[in-house]
Amino acid sequence: MKDQKSMAEIIVPSPGESITQVQIAKWLVIEGEEVEKDQEVVEIDSDKASFPLTAPEDGNLHILVAEGEIVPVGTIIAKVEPLKGEKKARQEKTIKSAESEVKTPLPSKQPTEELKSGTRISPLAEKIRSEKNIQKEQVFAAYEGKRIGKKEIEEYAAKSKSNEKLFVFSGTRNTERRKLSMLRMKLAERLVAVKNETAMLTTFNEVNMKNILEIKENYNEAFKEKYSVGIGFMSFFTKAVTLALREFPQVNSMLDGDELVIPEYVDMGIAVSAPKGLVVPVIRNAEKMSIPELEISIKELAVKARENRITIEDMKGGTFTITNGGVFGSMMSTPILNPPQSAILGMHKIMDRPIAVEGKVEIRPMMYVALSYDHRVIDGRESVTFLVKVKEYLEDPLKMELEGEDPIMKLIGL
Repeated sequence: MKDQKSMAEIIVPSPGESITQVQIAKWLVIEGEEVEKDQEVVEIDSDKASFPLTAPEDGNLHILVAEGEIVPVGTIIAKVEPLKGEKKARQEKTIKSAESEVKTPLPSKQPTEELKSGTRISPLAEKIRSEKNIQKEQVFAAYEGKRIGKKEIEEYAAKSKSNEKLFVFSGTRNTERRKLSMLRMKLAERLVAVKNETAMLTTFNEVNMKNILEIKENYNEAFKEKYSVGIGFMSFFTKAVTLALREFPQVNSMLDGDELVIPEYVDMGIAVSAPKGLVVPVIRNAEKMSIPELEISIKELAVKARENRITIEDMKGGTFTITNGGVFGSMMSTPILNPPQSAILGMHKIMDRPIAVEGKVEIRPMMYVALSYDHRVIDGRESVTFLVKVKEYLEDPLKMELEGEDPIMKLIGL
């Protein structure tokens, strides 16, 4: 019988204030599998965010709580049985042997593909990649320009494993039951509350995206070379909204009992699609940021969301939210409020449509935009004129930056 006292414990930590329980979302290893210290072994869901837990030391993992179970904070969910001396020595010898086997001298004249791309892979990572039958080109594309170690290979393998397969209809009358994640249950609760507790209305408009598309086409390469990120639409929308909110601060406000709270800053929530659902990380003090600063922040948040690294701290607060259904092909929709905020802006797909330009019919890249708002806080006149102001900034981006000899260059930081 194993000595339970000698085993290191994996205990559910407190993800944040007011969170008393979490859900075991997914075990990344199987019962009895050998793990290394600091290796991610399980994903935990709270009602606000997902986060991984790591092994406290090398050893064999013994799972105590099954996937899908909801447990209180502080619960021991697994134990790690230390490797015996002989097995540990054999493991260290195997690793050293693997590193020496994979080391090959680089050609003296012709540079390798790794050197050309700036991507490197450690000998141990290369051995693990080969054992897991992962295509080298795919890993290099995922971590272009970086050094790939054991952690990156395991991260890539876990992501590949977690990709859901296409659902197949069996032709029978069988059904499948899945437990809702705590994140999904909390989301459902909040959305129903929005419908029941606010007076939500939506106003629509359309934006001619021609000028922004021209800026993107003409300056994207120079922008990417300087900031290592391309010019996107979200940064322009964020900038336009922060400028419009100076004229309509009530759109940036929220109810607190019988008081109206009007922040003297804009913490912009950006709705991002993550593997486990929609999350809304926040860009703090977006009103102070330039287009390049916004692009860099948006990219960082998007990467964290895709990799399930969004934290509760990333999503705290927020005074206004922007969501982009256009990336999924949505032509028009009614975004739902992100409480306790009073307004949310929905972006949609850009489509070439005929419009009237100076009495003539012209084809232009048009986007429908939608502003949902809480009518208890924001009047119809305010909501409509706010959205019109956002439209004006987007259709004439130079209004965002009037100073200087070349306002476009100054606007995008070139």
